[in-house]
Amino acid sequence: MQFDMTDLRLFVLAAEEGNLTRAAGRQHISLAAASARIKSLEAQAGLPLLYREARGVRLTPPGEAFAHHARELLRQADHLRRDLHDYGGGLRGHLRVFANTTAVSGFLPEILPAYLAANPRVNVDLQEKPNAEIARGVLEGRCDLGIVSTSVDTMGLEAIHFSTDRLVLVMPRRHRFARRRQIAFVETLDEDMVGMHDGSTLQSFLHEQAEALGRSMKMRIQISSFDAVCRIIGAGVGIGVVPESAARRNLAAMNLAQVELADAWRVRERYILMRDREELPAYAQALVDVLCAHHRG
Repeated sequence: MQFDMTDLRLFVLAAEEGNLTRAAGRQHISLAAASARIKSLEAQAGLPLLYREARGVRLTPPGEAFAHHARELLRQADHLRRDLHDYGGGLRGHLRVFANTTAVSGFLPEILPAYLAANPRVNVDLQEKPNAEIARGVLEGRCDLGIVSTSVDTMGLEAIHFSTDRLVLVMPRRHRFARRRQIAFVETLDEDMVGMHDGSTLQSFLHEQAEALGRSMKMRIQISSFDAVCRIIGAGVGIGVVPESAARRNLAAMNLAQVELADAWRVRERYILMRDREELPAYAQALVDVLCAHHRG
């Protein structure tokens, strides 16, 4: 099947509006032309995609699937247009990276400025994703590189181990836990917690660990960076679990203490995922080299 992008855009608009007349108006075509285009799509699909009702239209079950794929095709076409526009302006490369919370909020902001300065004709599209979705994104070609922590199904991808970090408990220096050398995660669950935003890979992981213990976390506030988490903990709002690298950056400035977690999952191994390193463009291989060198140093 070969679909016209205008037809796909019209179909998505009809699905969103629930009304073919409004969708036609947004596309600046007549209702008759819009109706003909939708019928042509249904003929190609061999299935009805819309229910026609007195007050408008709604998706049939095949139409739901069609709308999902149509949105994805339109999104990819938009990416293609933007990339070609950038290349026309002298861009040499566009690198897409899916990474977990620790990478996006932790070490990548330290690494990427120097990388971009050294590669002025390369753009980087960095997106935070859950670990499992990162691997799928690399496998399906939606990104060039993935950065994950802990044991994750790499789906046959090439995986390069580049660093090890640990999760630690952080609290104000006067907190009753501050004198402990080690503490189990379950012991922290009666305390007010400061954590990362919902949807972050680390926060989701910690909620899963609490649920496995038959407990829940008492979240007082959730925010979008580890440095902000440490700053709010330093102000006495609660305690929190963060990567040791983030804790180390903030201990002195925020008047914090850190205590090692006793749980085995505290150790976080980090991997770079790719389909085939040999087939990566030079600018993508350069970021792999930068990541590995940064953590060796």
